[in-house]
Amino acid sequence: MRVTLLGTGDTTGTPTVGCDCDTCERARELDVERTRFSVHVENERTGESLLVDFSPDFRHQFLRESVPLPDAGIVTHIHFDHLDGLGNCYRLIDSLDVYAADEVDPITGASVAETVAEDYAYLDQVTARPQSPLEPFDACGFTVRLVPVEHPPLLCYGLTVENEAGAKLSITGDTSYGIPERSREALADPDLLLADAIVPARLCERHPKGGDHVHGGVPYTFGTKHMTREGALALADELDADRTRLVHLAHFYDADEAFAEPLAVDGEQFVV
Repeated sequence: MRVTLLGTGDTTGTPTVGCDCDTCERARELDVERTRFSVHVENERTGESLLVDFSPDFRHQFLRESVPLPDAGIVTHIHFDHLDGLGNCYRLIDSLDVYAADEVDPITGASVAETVAEDYAYLDQVTARPQSPLEPFDACGFTVRLVPVEHPPLLCYGLTVENEAGAKLSITGDTSYGIPERSREALADPDLLLADAIVPARLCERHPKGGDHVHGGVPYTFGTKHMTREGALALADELDADRTRLVHLAHFYDADEAFAEPLAVDGEQFVV
């Protein structure tokens, strides 16, 4: 499978609109960016493409990377930076199955799949396909599983994508370090891990809720919703990932570390 990182940024992206911080200025100097999160996974055997999350930057991402439009999609949760690009299917795609979890969220009273179906009912092209978490299903010739993670207050999911040769991509999705054990087992042993790492751990002191999941004095969760860089790297070690790229990155990293390994930028490609 060919994996293209279409969007590696958080809700505001990097450079952030109207921001002249050192990190955003460095991104402009380097001519790199981190748009809102999205991953393109191409099955070279079948010629099909699977899109993980529909970034509001959909149009820009596909024009920039010249990757094929998706044959199917996955929505991990209903935050706008992962869902609102779905409207781009209008007049671009004739038919699109969008897979999402069938668990009812007590906060919204609907599952992710139901929200997709209701919010995009005007798109005749889109068909929501409810899936049970941790149960494998086929999409674009891949075996896919939605993996429950912790991103309060909403239900949220990571996922695994495997091809017929056994190559495995694991994506944590938006999550704290408090990923359930069954989900960790499902995510384990990937050839490529894409892990949420919004900021370095030292910035937890600036969050109103501080940090959580502290190990050796180092918080592995920033606030309650996202992993720190240190948490993501610890998870990668625990999962025994062959390769790891850190994604969903904010512009709050210092400029001298914001573009260093293993922090990803848009446009990176991997053959798994």
